[in-house]
Amino acid sequence: MSEEIPRRLFYKIGEVCQLTGTQPYVLRFWESEFPQLAPSKSRSGQRLYRRKDIDLVLEIKKLLYQEGFTIAGARKKLGMPEGQHVIDDLFDRPEPPAASAEKSTLRSVTEDLQEILRVLDATDRRLRGPHGRRPK
Repeated sequence: MSEEIPRRLFYKIGEVCQLTGTQPYVLRFWESEFPQLAPSKSRSGQRLYRRKDIDLVLEIKKLLYQEGFTIAGARKKLGMPEGQHVIDDLFDRPEPPAASAEKSTLRSVTEDLQEILRVLDATDRRLRGPHGRRPK
């Protein structure tokens, strides 16, 4: 991020995307995965991010894209208590021996989906070009 963040009380999702180099669908997904990222909403339902939310988005992005953490690993690194996320509960329960292969498959699919999201995000950024707009 080369752009300095202007000092304001709230930022709209489009502004946060521009400041952090992310897409709205990525931010909405991260909100579901990281309870610490919980922007307030206006009366019309528009997300209103604070500066601390932008800093958290930048940290999540760094952990996932630069340092190669998984979502679960990034959650742990950010100090999220164990068992706070529903998906984590699926992996923490004692499992019968036959479930081990299913668990491995689920983790593999999850990693593949995360990679697809990364590729889509990178492709979208390339298509938007240097000015953040899609060519006509």
